[in-house]
Amino acid sequence: MGGSPVESPLHRAPDGLKLIETAHWDGAACRFLDRHLARLADGARRLGWHLPVLRGAFAGPAGRAARMRLLIGADGVASVETAPLPVPVARWHVGLSGERLRSDDPWLRIKSTHRPAYDAARRALPEGLDEVLLLNERGEVCEGSITTVFFDRGAGMRTPPLASGVLPGVLRSEMIARGVREEVLVPHDLPLVRLWLGNALRGMGEAVFVPR
Repeated sequence: MGGSPVESPLHRAPDGLKLIETAHWDGAACRFLDRHLARLADGARRLGWHLPVLRGAFAGPAGRAARMRLLIGADGVASVETAPLPVPVARWHVGLSGERLRSDDPWLRIKSTHRPAYDAARRALPEGLDEVLLLNERGEVCEGSITTVFFDRGAGMRTPPLASGVLPGVLRSEMIARGVREEVLVPHDLPLVRLWLGNALRGMGEAVFVPR
């Protein structure tokens, strides 16, 4: 009886794997800094990495808003890239991706450079759409290729649960702290609900589902 414990797939990380945080710098401070740091720490813990506290790494250009992208590997070496903020999307036009997620995939709990389904969905973004939503093996809506999904059936704002196979997004955690509840969403409901997409960098914007 017994036997060796099952090794987590996270302990067989791809070569060159890095944790990622993409943040909004307002010219003086990083929006949601504590939540970005908490997600980094959780990702490192899951991977078995021992990383330094990186609060000082989240520093952008003084007096100028910017997109900040922090990458850090198992060796604890961090790099920060800055770029202009993305052009705001007035209203997201969103469809469904042919890519699928597995709700039990432990990589979906970590924001890292290992994101094959998201990258494939983004590369295949159809003309006329700003975003696509990925489903899991049960046909539940998980999230967009670069965004978290929020919706309202008329009883208050909701977001798909982590159990569906959802990245623990920084904006998502902020909205849950403000009272947003988790609820399963299926594609059939997308034309019937009020819909928003967002992330920590871009904030949240209204969306319209475009069936194809």
